[in-house]
Amino acid sequence: MLSVERLLKVKKEDMPELSKTLEAEDIKQLVEWLAEKDDRLRYNSLLLLEYHSDKYDDVYPFWDAFCNKLKSFNSYHRSIGLMLIAVNVKWDKENRIDGAIDDYLEILNDEKPITVRQCIQALSKIIPYKIHLHDKIADKLMSINIMDIKPTMRKLILLDIINILVFIRKQRASEEIDSYISKALTGELLDKKSKKQIESML
Repeated sequence: MLSVERLLKVKKEDMPELSKTLEAEDIKQLVEWLAEKDDRLRYNSLLLLEYHSDKYDDVYPFWDAFCNKLKSFNSYHRSIGLMLIAVNVKWDKENRIDGAIDDYLEILNDEKPITVRQCIQALSKIIPYKIHLHDKIADKLMSINIMDIKPTMRKLILLDIINILVFIRKQRASEEIDSYISKALTGELLDKKSKKQIESML
């Protein structure tokens, strides 16, 4: 059984190996620790569950608990929910994501830009497995008003959005996505380096 002491001491580089040894009781305990006030305990619990979920499907049964976190008043809890949902979508044969996707995408309007970024980036783990949600995801991403975002975060969030749109675009052609990316490339928000990076992805 995984103890608090061991979890608090484990180094980040040792997490992947430790995650392979988790048993049912450990997973249940880690999910409970996600609600703890101790930042390190919460963060290490999240990392272990993410690493484990990447290889095994026995965190997926806690899906509803992760969905509930999307509506939390605590931004850290919202982030935990969206990240654990994303990494477990690969095990979602029942398509439970269909019932959660609206709440998930609502995080794109989050008051905290860092949470918005985490939400967009985590979509990269959803779109390979849920092609039927591509249109919904793309439409929601393109509806974000970049100018409503804190100035220092605008470029970063725009790049995050384009990264996801490029992935979706590779699955099927989309005039809307092409138009969105074209405007970003001709606009003034991105620097030359960022624009070249995007062009190389297309």
